[in-house]
Amino acid sequence: MKNFIQYSFILTLLIFSRCSTQETIVNVVYEEPTFELNQPKLMVGITVDQMRFDYLTKYWSDYSDQGFKKIISEGFFCKNHHFSYAPTYTGPGHASIYTGTTPTYHGIIGNNWYDKYDKTTKYCTGDNTVFSVGDTTMAGEMSPRNMISSTMTDELKLHSNLRSKTIGISIKDRGAILPAGHLADAAYWFVGGNEGNFISSSYYMDELPDWVKAFNSSSYKDSLMNSGWKLLNSAESYDESIEDNNPYEAPFTGKLQPAFPYDFTQLADSNGGYSLIKGSPLGNTIVTEMALNCIKNESLGTDEFTDFLAISYSSTDYIGHRFAPAAIESQDCYLRLDLEIARLIENLNQTVGDGNYTIFLTADHGAVHNPNYLKKLGMPAGYFKVDEVSSRIDSALKFTFGIEGCIESYSNNQIFFNDDILLANNLDQEQVEKVAAEAALLYEGVFSTVTRSQLTNSEFTNGLNHILQNGFSQKLSGDLLIVPRPGWMSYPTTGTSHGSPFTYDSHVPLIFYGSGVTKGFTDNRTHIKDIAPTVSALLGIQMPNACTGEPILEILGQ
Repeated sequence: MKNFIQYSFILTLLIFSRCSTQETIVNVVYEEPTFELNQPKLMVGITVDQMRFDYLTKYWSDYSDQGFKKIISEGFFCKNHHFSYAPTYTGPGHASIYTGTTPTYHGIIGNNWYDKYDKTTKYCTGDNTVFSVGDTTMAGEMSPRNMISSTMTDELKLHSNLRSKTIGISIKDRGAILPAGHLADAAYWFVGGNEGNFISSSYYMDELPDWVKAFNSSSYKDSLMNSGWKLLNSAESYDESIEDNNPYEAPFTGKLQPAFPYDFTQLADSNGGYSLIKGSPLGNTIVTEMALNCIKNESLGTDEFTDFLAISYSSTDYIGHRFAPAAIESQDCYLRLDLEIARLIENLNQTVGDGNYTIFLTADHGAVHNPNYLKKLGMPAGYFKVDEVSSRIDSALKFTFGIEGCIESYSNNQIFFNDDILLANNLDQEQVEKVAAEAALLYEGVFSTVTRSQLTNSEFTNGLNHILQNGFSQKLSGDLLIVPRPGWMSYPTTGTSHGSPFTYDSHVPLIFYGSGVTKGFTDNRTHIKDIAPTVSALLGIQMPNACTGEPILEILGQ
């Protein structure tokens, strides 16, 4: 009887519970999901070539209120933004920003790289199946075909059924072509010399638009050349930089000292004529002017389909390579770039309208301080000599295997072995790599090595090898990757360079500003590959097809 009572009680509870549950379910009111998307009329991507993160903070007090300060204070600022791969060069940088992935997937493993199949050097945007438009030289034999994944600009074109316009503008061809993508309406880059024109490629068009022809034939470039390069402010105000005319910077040809002022009318003949524009802040000025003409004449941001203008400021890189980060010339360049950003924003407010556009600003890589300057201060630094490393490796391979000529090429700090020689002598690839790696480590300037076998047979989830693996293409890269020590570089003793996995090359700015952007900042680590998925989420389009990044949700207010 007792068991029966207990059973009846439990059964009653179960029935009551089920009825209560059913009643709850019945009473739930479901609402149809809603999806609101307020796309900006114009997306503007700005890439600053060779911009270290600390150029923002170092020169902060000298910037105007309408440039960098404005987009940081009113936009979203990622303060701990990095590349997650090496090598950190212009081609891979621009490709990674716009594809949302790393060289492993998009295939742009350098500005140039050794093609082990054709036994030639390949340029990242080189394409001999197309011809120059607006120029009679080979400067226009360029296209994005070497980039094997899609870009966010491609995905925008696909999303709008090709009704969105996407255009790239830069001093450098790779700075215009790779961001604009495969489906771009146009890409324009500057050729100096005696002409000083923006040109394009038959990949995009058969003839330059009338407005580009008019811009090229205008007196604008001559007015820039006549102005030369003088300090924007008083010399005493550049106390964030070292003294002018120092031993760590290189003068223009025909000028004995690397010191202000620079009279370009006198220097033109010995420095490639209008090419002087590239290596000074004038290059950033002419890119802005070209961009403003493009916005007006292409009617960007004037209909219901979002357009995309990709701008790359390249003169910062030319100046950095010549004068190095600590130079007054570098500081003056960024103070002037700040004014170009302000000029662009003012024009966008007038033409597209405040609240109708979104900007992001980042960089394709940073740069190291001049090693001789660092050494003078007592910092560890030096110059990496490729010939010495190659010689050590070659000698070790000859001693171990009794064979010469195993090294076929040294490219982007990568050793390529001659496969025919290894095969003819029955040499084990992995063993050859191991001997070469050990020999390279004996050179003072080598910090680390990693072999093809290690990168293809293992998955590194963190650390230096993870960064190198993200820049490694199983098809295109070499057999041994060599990393110079921090502060070391293979370059002339003046100026600077880049390409390493270290923070001076990997830490760059990222700022979002405008429509759809939440005001704020983050110190959390973000990556270059996160930019494209963030923009894709903001625009409501598909992410690039090889994307490995993640949207930065704080920017979108999530």
